[in-house]
Amino acid sequence: MDAERVTSRKNPIVVRLRALAAEAALRRVEGEFVCDGEKLLTEALDKGAELTLVIWKERARSLPGLENVRQFVVPAELFDYVSPMKNSPGPLFTVRMRPEEAEPRITRALLLENVQDPGNVGTLIRTAAAMGVDTVLLCGACADVYSPKTARATMGAIFRERLVHTDAAGAKALCERNGLPLYGAALSARASDIRGLDLRRAVVAIGSEGQGLSAELLEKCDGELIIPMTEGSESLNAASAGTVVLWEMARGR
Repeated sequence: MDAERVTSRKNPIVVRLRALAAEAALRRVEGEFVCDGEKLLTEALDKGAELTLVIWKERARSLPGLENVRQFVVPAELFDYVSPMKNSPGPLFTVRMRPEEAEPRITRALLLENVQDPGNVGTLIRTAAAMGVDTVLLCGACADVYSPKTARATMGAIFRERLVHTDAAGAKALCERNGLPLYGAALSARASDIRGLDLRRAVVAIGSEGQGLSAELLEKCDGELIIPMTEGSESLNAASAGTVVLWEMARGR
């Protein structure tokens, strides 16, 4: 499909793209989200994601899989106005959100509760996919997985990793239906050394950097685990702690 040229900030395509990039509520209503960069575009095409439009900066490129996707070319100044990323070479594109499974079959999962940094959430989705952990559960006030920053941090894993939004009760019920123990990462005296646990079939919860896991979620856990560190060390941030957990889950396979 030939690319159309757009030059006005008032063009409906431009207005809608800026709104989708900025507003989580609109993304949910529309069922679409905005991604940035050729790396993510090729990943989306490779994983069979449903693209709805592509905006190129100054010049369009011909890529297999884009034949039936609406494409637009805009001047550099207008692209920089539309893009949620600074100094992006583009392209920008929109993708349909995949429907979440009502009753997913899970063998191992990472649960994130109130992890608010988009980079941390995106990095952990990317790492979960790399380590063969089939599901990421999102509870509480986590960063929106469909924001441009989070999607970019996944480096394409958002198009292949199963994502499930739930709450503490829903997460516990999901664990029980799949016959999986739920562990919470916590700095407590009752927490077990992660190296002594079998996490090959389990769900492990990671909390926010500042507050850790909520009391409500910890009450639903079958056990707590801790990552041993040298004396006097600061606690790890969510991305670092989650990466160690994911490695231990993968190592046991």
